Amino acid sequence: MDRAYYENPRPEMLRFVPQTRRRVLEIGCGTGGFIASIVGCDEKWGVEPTDAGFEASEKLTRVLHGTFDAVKGQLPHQYFDVIVCNDVIEHIADHRAFLAEVKMLLSPNGTLIGSLPNVCFYDTLLRAVFENDWRYADAGILDRTHLAFFTTKSFRRVLEEAGYHVIKVQGIHYDHRLTNDRRTRFYQFLAKVAGKLSLGHLSHLRHFQFAFQAIPLNDQA
Repeated sequence: MDRAYYENPRPEMLRFVPQTRRRVLEIGCGTGGFIASIVGCDEKWGVEPTDAGFEASEKLTRVLHGTFDAVKGQLPHQYFDVIVCNDVIEHIADHRAFLAEVKMLLSPNGTLIGSLPNVCFYDTLLRAVFENDWRYADAGILDRTHLAFFTTKSFRRVLEEAGYHVIKVQGIHYDHRLTNDRRTRFYQFLAKVAGKLSLGHLSHLRHFQFAFQAIPLNDQA
């Protein structure tokens, strides 16, 4: 188990957690570092398929050990004020079905939040353009276990098609560097220039990830 990955507390995501958060569920909770840091909750639930979930059990109200598909029958419908999916949706084989199922778990005024890698991040995009290369890795945007890739625009559309009202989709990890070599610095410089020349239209190139907030539409059954 990559402890750094599963223990990451993700403090940059706390500002996306809404004020109403009595009952919170995190899908892919790791060791529970992020959800444990959310204050003002009566119940904190987690879903985690790896051994990290056993550590999360010591911090949370309840942890279901297994994939979401395996344990979703144990999750109460229309129960959670907040559901968190940090770096989860890109690993799901059918993300549209997943978002529809998650929507049924949210309370009528509940909020779905999460983060995803930005496939238009400058390093990934410019390497494809200038090097004609798309190299998968053990981690990062081109993680070998990623089953889908999103831009901010495409994921907003996915949420809307799944029956959500999108509150925000916002870039995070601005000007992140995967390496510090000359080529990476050059690509970063090009992304900065593109952002300025486009009057901010291409500023999304400078975000390694993006975060989102969405609420289910009122036609939820």
